[in-house]
Amino acid sequence: MQKFFVLALMGILLFSCKPYENTKIRKNQITYEDFREKQRLYPTDDGLIKYIDEGKSEKVIVLLHGVPTSGWLYRKMIDLLVENGYRVIIPDMLGYGSSDSPEGFELYNAENHAKRLLGLMEFLGVETWSHAMHDAGGLWTWELMRMAPNKIENLIVFNTIMYEDGFYPPVRMKPGGMAKTAMWAYRNGVTTNTLLKNLFKQGLKENTLNSLDVEGYKKPLLEGKTEAMYYFFSQTCNELPDYSDVFENVTVPVTVMWGIHDTMLQWPPQETRAANALKVNPEDIHFIDEKHFIQETKAEEIAYKIIDFLGQTN
Repeated sequence: MQKFFVLALMGILLFSCKPYENTKIRKNQITYEDFREKQRLYPTDDGLIKYIDEGKSEKVIVLLHGVPTSGWLYRKMIDLLVENGYRVIIPDMLGYGSSDSPEGFELYNAENHAKRLLGLMEFLGVETWSHAMHDAGGLWTWELMRMAPNKIENLIVFNTIMYEDGFYPPVRMKPGGMAKTAMWAYRNGVTTNTLLKNLFKQGLKENTLNSLDVEGYKKPLLEGKTEAMYYFFSQTCNELPDYSDVFENVTVPVTVMWGIHDTMLQWPPQETRAANALKVNPEDIHFIDEKHFIQETKAEEIAYKIIDFLGQTN
């Protein structure tokens, strides 16, 4: 009888809370399988990194994801940027998306993420580039700018991590058994749907995603990509690094595109401090009518804002 109730509970968790609301598939919608077929391979000492590299222009833009997403987050922006004359590079950072997820803890700190990203750009023969980042991708970017301050020519700041003020992650864990059990549940289908449903509920004004959209977020989790998440939720969320010294030395043009209804990364509590630190012009701060995942519902709007911004700086 007990076994029956356990199985019934697992069934409820697995099937009763789909993380998408819309079942209608959009015309010409890309599948995660198609997205993965476009990815290329970069071998590192820590594991294999997959990345998108589209367009042949000398004007390069990197689009960097956060946690627990991957390059899939930017799928709706690629063609528009390429059509407007950009080479678009979108990595799945180690531990996310299609990239490897080796066992380890410090493998996933900001310093190691930054080193691997610099290695990728060297591998691709790209000396300097424009750079957009989202969520924890900001931490990896600040670390990269500390290591190599002359690599990024223009900076596009989506809802990203800068200060404790405004940082309200949906999950904070202590390292150890409970956190590891939570990761096990995420990757074994027990609470995967629950995690994603809550994420999109907090991250979108209205969850209009369909099954193909969610597949690109769900499949990596079910493939076991939780090592990097474990580091982020149990370490980074509890001890946020201080990058004040990096902000002080930012000299490149900066634009901010922020989902103003975001509850996880809020702009108002850090508005003055962040704008002053990045030395961003008021006209280059754009508030987007969305919560956290502006790339999902406002992809065209922010892509054109990027094009306009880079057109003014080049």
